[in-house]
Amino acid sequence: MPIHIKKVTTKDELKQFIRFNYELYKNNPYSVPDLLEDMLDTFNPKKNAAYDFCEAEFFLADREGIIVGRVACILNHKANAAWQTKNARFGWIDFVDDLEVSDALLRHAEQWGKEHGCDKIIGPMGFTDLDAEGMLIEGFDKLSTMATIYNYPYYPQHLEHHGYIREIDWVERKIYVPVNGHEAEQERYFKIARRMGERLNLKVRKFKNVKELKSDGYVYKIFDVVNKAYAPLFGFSELTRKQIDKYADEYLKLLDLRLLTVIENAEGEPIAMGVCMPSLAVALQKAKGKLFPMGWWHLLKALKVKKSKTVELLLVAVLPEYQNKGVNALLFADIIPIAKEMGFEYAESNPQLETNHQSQDQWKALDNVVHKRRRCFQKSLV
Repeated sequence: MPIHIKKVTTKDELKQFIRFNYELYKNNPYSVPDLLEDMLDTFNPKKNAAYDFCEAEFFLADREGIIVGRVACILNHKANAAWQTKNARFGWIDFVDDLEVSDALLRHAEQWGKEHGCDKIIGPMGFTDLDAEGMLIEGFDKLSTMATIYNYPYYPQHLEHHGYIREIDWVERKIYVPVNGHEAEQERYFKIARRMGERLNLKVRKFKNVKELKSDGYVYKIFDVVNKAYAPLFGFSELTRKQIDKYADEYLKLLDLRLLTVIENAEGEPIAMGVCMPSLAVALQKAKGKLFPMGWWHLLKALKVKKSKTVELLLVAVLPEYQNKGVNALLFADIIPIAKEMGFEYAESNPQLETNHQSQDQWKALDNVVHKRRRCFQKSLV
């Protein structure tokens, strides 16, 4: 039967676009659904500050009146300018296990890219690096995280069949919180951290409340560290004030500030930061994409009452001039004892570029294993 690709033009169609993922994965024990409300905001130009430098259109694949696939087509003008590329992005792609469906979606995305003057298409990618990115190619039997994409094993097979090749890979690590019997290794790690902190005249900064964190524009200084640290990383586009305000308003109220660590220099300026959060993966599965009537309770319970045994590393950033100097050890020397005290047993690193050796090397002193791998695919449009 013929596949019809139709552009999303109404709010009801946008809800169809979002809910297709819920339907496709409703019985999957590893997929973690996004909240419908969050996705509606992400795809709304009035609420997503990334639209200041991005443009996007959304498409559904329809066969005989039944939705069988979806894809978002995105242009990030800021990233293209910074990296001197002409890349189109495809993201939020899902499809049933039918090569005709995936072919129709990808061909449409490729044509969209050509019509917008692009010479290559890459994905899955979102508007920016803070959106979920990368197609899972290893770790299909592992629970996903709230910050990543889960997909069936047939997805990468389809892309390769349609001529897509590897652009870059991310790996995800499971990092074990040191337990009895590992105190000696842990103490050596902390000793190195303390020595580095003294040598560089650095100190750990913690916060009592969000008001303190926001005072005197301090939160912007923290995100300035993120912008500078992430600038050389694949596809990154600098976060704007509007984006920072949005993320701060959405997430600071959810954070347990014990899990936010900032490292300052002698002048009191932030030079590194790390932030974690209890995993909400199981709570989001229970919510099934809905905040109401009971989704909010599952999330609140996971944050405040019955925390997961897993903590997710959301962001770790160190200014370039302080990298390779043991600053990461100083961050984790603060975070690890707190995580242990809070009852966490292991951490999810979330995706880190395989080629980012500085990021990969920071785990050498800790008990960890690479348990997931994801890929950005690419295809020439010329």
